[in-house]
Amino acid sequence: MKIDKAEARETGIQLLKYGVIGVMNTLITLVTFYLLNTKLGLSYGISNVAGYVLGVINSFLWNRNWVFKTKRDFKRELLLFVCGFLICLALQLCVSWVLLEGLGWKSLPDDIIPFFPMQKAGQNIVMILAMIVYTLANYIYNRCVTFRVEPARSKE
Repeated sequence: MKIDKAEARETGIQLLKYGVIGVMNTLITLVTFYLLNTKLGLSYGISNVAGYVLGVINSFLWNRNWVFKTKRDFKRELLLFVCGFLICLALQLCVSWVLLEGLGWKSLPDDIIPFFPMQKAGQNIVMILAMIVYTLANYIYNRCVTFRVEPARSKE
């Protein structure tokens, strides 16, 4: 299998852009989660979902227009994107539940990170780990489903 250098370069640029959007989404999600959960005292679940909803709106617009640069059916892509978001969010919530409830990380001491003590340390640490799972799953889904580019068919 021969690798086309131009295609490999384009994929690399696309991955870099996806990473930039991912960092923005991560910051939006984490700041929203921290403010709602830690500062306002809302539940983990509500704070988590609110952060992801704001992140997904940002993500769809930037990914569609800047990363994948698609001009196909907006409604179809939005529906596929939201479906992927829901699937990956469910995965993220399952990972969170296992770590928080199943493994008891909810009760980690607030000073578990010596140089950065925080309230609800276990919940904040779990949020970061679960976000990594979400991000990887979401990239794969969007690359392969939502913004999939059909390979050019050669005429025989």
